[in-house]
Amino acid sequence: MLGALYPTKKALKDSIGKSLNYLETSMFGTEYKETGTFAVVGPDPYRDRKWFATVTMEDDIIKNVK
Repeated sequence: MLGALYPTKKALKDSIGKSLNYLETSMFGTEYKETGTFAVVGPDPYRDRKWFATVTMEDDIIKNVK
């Protein structure tokens, strides 16, 4: 699952309209999509999974966070 490097889900939502600060975690290829929808975990994908979200991107810009 793609790591979203934001302290809270609210901080991620506040970044709508900006590019995503993320960390690729998959050994099977990239999970990030310039345009599309995917799941993220934060604030740290390895040690501190406190929240999850679905992010919709359009042309490398965050359009929606659920």
